[in-house]
Amino acid sequence: MHKAVTAVRARMRAFAGRRDSGMVTSEYAMGIIAAVAFAVVLYKVVTSGQVSAELQAIVKQALDARM
Repeated sequence: MHKAVTAVRARMRAFAGRRDSGMVTSEYAMGIIAAVAFAVVLYKVVTSGQVSAELQAIVKQALDARM
């Protein structure tokens, strides 16, 4: 019994000393999916008619500005 308790304590100490060094594969996959989804939404917003017209107006105003 004493050997088993000692072994468990040793494993617990070893486990507690480890630190996460990065993301696991599933976390990378979820991050990529979230980034792609955000990019698609951003693309749809920027290419919509109203936003596109506003962006063009801002660029035109900036190019016509006097310095």
